[in-house]
Amino acid sequence: MIIDLQKFVTEERPYWAELETVLNRLEADHAMALDLESLQRVHYLYERTASDLSKITTFASEPETRRYLENLVSRAYGEIHATRERAHQFAPVHWFLNTFPQTFRRRVRAFWFSVVITLVGCAFGCFAVMFDPGAKEVLLPFGHGGMDPNERVRHEEESQGNRLEGKKTGFSAFLMTHNTRVSITTMALGITWGIGSIIILFYNGIILGGICLDYIVAGQSKFLAGWLLPHGSIEIPAILIAGQAGLVLGGALIGWGKRKSLATRMREITPDLVTLIFGVAVMLVWAGIVEAFFSQYHEPVLPYELKIAFGTFELLLLTYFLARCGAKSEAEEDAGKAG
Repeated sequence: MIIDLQKFVTEERPYWAELETVLNRLEADHAMALDLESLQRVHYLYERTASDLSKITTFASEPETRRYLENLVSRAYGEIHATRERAHQFAPVHWFLNTFPQTFRRRVRAFWFSVVITLVGCAFGCFAVMFDPGAKEVLLPFGHGGMDPNERVRHEEESQGNRLEGKKTGFSAFLMTHNTRVSITTMALGITWGIGSIIILFYNGIILGGICLDYIVAGQSKFLAGWLLPHGSIEIPAILIAGQAGLVLGGALIGWGKRKSLATRMREITPDLVTLIFGVAVMLVWAGIVEAFFSQYHEPVLPYELKIAFGTFELLLLTYFLARCGAKSEAEEDAGKAG
């Protein structure tokens, strides 16, 4: 029995408002999926509101409140029993524009660690090529080790982009599959407690640093930027995100003093790993198209300034995308939990 009805309504109303906020969001976005903690919270709010309804039903003086609670309980019941059906609905655009960047930010510490490892590799590659020219032939793949940068630039500019004439589609497909395979391997090697992922990131840094220094020393900085930026501004961050996923996997295996079981830790990170690696695959598809159909054209066909501007724009857009996209829905979710 409720002794003080007004006090009861005042104390319980925040829980009703929180449940109503969540229901409004679910009804506005049918593709939205709640995580386990949020689902448990909704179920708790539903049970509490249903209990409040049964308590307040005996009071004829509160017909408006009773009708409000009846409507709220009915809506919550429908949403709870429709959850399983909603979970199978996949909205690719919503996933890419919201879930992917949100997951990236949630695991951003692993990303910065990935960046640091790659930069250390770049520094090593630069010093190796600078102090031991013979190391160039050992460290740099795809023929770069035995290639003179000035000769490469002259050949590329004379070909005027015709070197891959009739082969661009196949070359683009090769780049997509090769880079995606490298990314998946980088993530999968996190199973070695992250050591394998660290090695691949470090080696990629060596290659990048060695090639960049080789062209800069030869006085071909503009060619280097115009060649690498259009596709590299997406491709390199994609590899870094793959490394991020590998480090997340390695961290979950190590545990870092967490009292959760290994199985629980793996269940918690699996959705994030899937999201990150599929996001990487999408990025690499775009990078492969740009590299085959845009990056291979040099002066006089395409001015280097145009290519550099395009690559810089891509990098700025990617930075904004990863830093800000999905932030609104995150804020709404946090507000719902706080309410």
